[in-house]
Amino acid sequence: MNGKRQETPSPQNNQSSESSDDPKPLSVGMISLGCPKNLVDSEMILGDVSQAGGQITQEVESADIVIVNTCSFIDSAKEESVQTILEACEMKKDPQGPKKVVVTGCMAQRYGDDLKREIPEVDAIIGLGQYDNIGNHLFDLMGDEKAYYRVGDPDFACNAEVGRLQLTPQHFAYLRISEGCDNPCTFCAIPKFRGGFRSKPLHDIRQEVTELVDRGVEEIVIISQDTTSYGVDLNGKYQLPQLLETVASVPGVRWVRILYVYPACFDDSMIQAIADIPQVIPYVDIPLQHISENMLRRMGRRLGEKDTRDLLWKMRERIKDLYLRTTFIVGFPGETEEDFQALLNYVQEFKFERLGVFPYSHEEDTPAFKMKETCDEAEMQNRLHELMMAQQPIAFAQNKKRVGEKTLAVIDGHDGENWLARSYGEAPEIDPIIYIPDPRNQARQEPSKSSQETFIDLSSLGNSSSSELEQFQKVKIGSFVPVEITAAKGYDLIARPVVK
Repeated sequence: MNGKRQETPSPQNNQSSESSDDPKPLSVGMISLGCPKNLVDSEMILGDVSQAGGQITQEVESADIVIVNTCSFIDSAKEESVQTILEACEMKKDPQGPKKVVVTGCMAQRYGDDLKREIPEVDAIIGLGQYDNIGNHLFDLMGDEKAYYRVGDPDFACNAEVGRLQLTPQHFAYLRISEGCDNPCTFCAIPKFRGGFRSKPLHDIRQEVTELVDRGVEEIVIISQDTTSYGVDLNGKYQLPQLLETVASVPGVRWVRILYVYPACFDDSMIQAIADIPQVIPYVDIPLQHISENMLRRMGRRLGEKDTRDLLWKMRERIKDLYLRTTFIVGFPGETEEDFQALLNYVQEFKFERLGVFPYSHEEDTPAFKMKETCDEAEMQNRLHELMMAQQPIAFAQNKKRVGEKTLAVIDGHDGENWLARSYGEAPEIDPIIYIPDPRNQARQEPSKSSQETFIDLSSLGNSSSSELEQFQKVKIGSFVPVEITAAKGYDLIARPVVK
């Protein structure tokens, strides 16, 4: 459920070139909405545009073509997507603005006909799995006044996603290992528009990881709609352990992080693989959605309350220093006060390291859409607030316990006053931040989050020994740095570099 709006990065990775004698190339800007899975689609689209000779630009207001890669998972995502599309179409009224607006992604796939009818200003609607040769199609679109509509079967093959124009910082990237979903969750419409579960073959995954590492990626973040079921459609066997071994075996991979684990199929072999493979960090994102037996049954989850509790305790026992992230839904149809109290008690009892809460979204084309026992909106928001307030002291206490801890952190960027970092316990873009204060409040060379050649000068760290200063004289964004946690700052942490 986690997602963010991301616009086209600096065109440093753009492979197209332009000479003074060549005509101005087609400029393309991208607004990518939604989750990391959508971000991978955006990277593939921009990679194809670049290969076709297009010029990728950050200035979407003046691009020839603006691509809005949409999300339609829940109501708030749909509203954001529609608003962004309308804003992009409004830009076309400016003589210096975009000439064409292209809509891709989940909303294009799920509501393509509606978009075509309701927003005729859109020049092209392209559904999931229809991105092959999209760069050349955009060139054709510029010379054609007719709208372009291409939405097909969502059960497209899941192959190696190489040639991507990376939208994440150079040192980490998302690896999508499968597409679609076969789980019967009653609140989710994703199988309707992303299709059934399809795994990416292991040889394609190795090819993709090798390409990413060759670019400088050291942290591989594994994503899918259901990470746990990897491989079951290929030969009837769950193959997540084999996949983890394959990814970890690529020279240059330092961290392998696992997101979107479905609990029902998470077996002992998967737990052991996380515990045993050095590159696989002890961090697991496992959306549980609820803990009440009544709610789990109504939600169509395939693991009951007792088995869910047993699984999580087993994970904590067998995986040393494990960070568990989960998400819950409040206000699902039929959720009683007793159900909510069971969830509240569980959160206070288990003390998750990372936790998110979402209000139920009433989605059409789902079994839950027909359920009558809807929760009052005000009550739903009250429950969300109460659950987050219950988690807050847990998170703050866990952070205070980390003061004095020495750990490895990766530098993600700089905010003008601090270097921004993460340990293995923080997933990129969704978890808290470790701040490493810059004593001058500004680096001598202002580091750019997108520039991988900018060095962070640590020579003036006031309390550092000469050996520390020598070791950290120059650290570029993406460096893995030993740090000591010195203070807790709410959900975030403060640290300083140290020598191991």
